[in-house]
Amino acid sequence: MWLQREITLSPRKRGFHLVTDEILRQIPEMTRLEVGLLNVFIKHSSASLTINENADPTVRVDFESFFNHAVPENEPYYQHVYEGSDDMPAHLKSSILGASLNIPVTRGDLNLGIWQGIYLCEHRNHGGSRTLVLTLQGE
Repeated sequence: MWLQREITLSPRKRGFHLVTDEILRQIPEMTRLEVGLLNVFIKHSSASLTINENADPTVRVDFESFFNHAVPENEPYYQHVYEGSDDMPAHLKSSILGASLNIPVTRGDLNLGIWQGIYLCEHRNHGGSRTLVLTLQGE
């Protein structure tokens, strides 16, 4: 079986947000698969996706702090500045973390670790809604 669906996530504030359950609600067909793969792709250059800790929310706060320190705003060497001081750092953070995830599907569920979840990494102060392409394959 192959299935592809575009979904739109509601706007979120800058930071790292768990979206695993929101994604799973959009692909109920996955429960029919014994084995497969889910690709999640974000159609934006200033937000990204990653998999990490799903239990302690301070991990997501620490992610935001780390990336703001590693990729600061208002660097004098940035040339792409006309969309705001958060824009160029958002592009860099997005490239570092990536635009897609491949997650194994086993017996109708994502085969993630017990403490893992999918993060939407919103790097803009006002990023707006975000579009994901979900591509599910399996049998």
